[in-house]
Amino acid sequence: MARVRRPNLAAEAARRNREQLTRVGAELRAARTARNLTQQAAGERAAIGRGVVSRIELGRGGAISMDAWQRLGLAVGRPLVVSLQRDVSGETADAGHLAIQELVLRMGRKAGYAGSFEIAMKPAEPWRSADVGLASAAAKRLLHVECWNTIGDIGAAVRSSNRKRAELEQLAVGRWGPDAVAGLVWVVRATARNRALVARYPEVFARAFPGPSRAWLAAVTTGSEPPNDPGLVWSDVAATRLFAWRRHA
Repeated sequence: MARVRRPNLAAEAARRNREQLTRVGAELRAARTARNLTQQAAGERAAIGRGVVSRIELGRGGAISMDAWQRLGLAVGRPLVVSLQRDVSGETADAGHLAIQELVLRMGRKAGYAGSFEIAMKPAEPWRSADVGLASAAAKRLLHVECWNTIGDIGAAVRSSNRKRAELEQLAVGRWGPDAVAGLVWVVRATARNRALVARYPEVFARAFPGPSRAWLAAVTTGSEPPNDPGLVWSDVAATRLFAWRRHA
């Protein structure tokens, strides 16, 4: 395996650190303001100074100890969770799923969204996550995109997605206020098995995903306003494009 040059590692580490410090700092700020706490009050709860709280919230907390981060997170109800990403070398067990996520993130970026990968729903339960989040601060919009390579238990999957949608609605309101909106769409790989599954249970899928598929396709790929109801769109088998789900009468 080719060795990664040190300058590239340093640049990539710096980029990731900036991104994560900014994101987590903003989430802590949103949690603090949602609890009507000043920086001074949050700092007193966490036994750290107001200036430390300010630096963390501004994304400048890289030199601050993990202990201080954890205490501030606990003080505002968002405990810190640290984990390592999957091994980036070689192929992964979830390559098919990742390919769809990659496609959605790429198309979402072109449509003007800020994309997020594997959004944790609850800090204390990091294994509960949404596949892809597409956020537009200007539109106060957060789209929850669930990517499916294969579908196992349909009922459990729909219940899980609806629960995550409700939790992301709370996250959107915390970021942008009470007029923020959150939407849910499934992107399903158009394999013969998945197509047969959807065709076998048309009423189930029609009730679970009443949102117009073409409108959802446009929302993800062009940034247009999404439907209010959850929807479903297809990904081609190679995960190179998205296309609308044509419902049968």
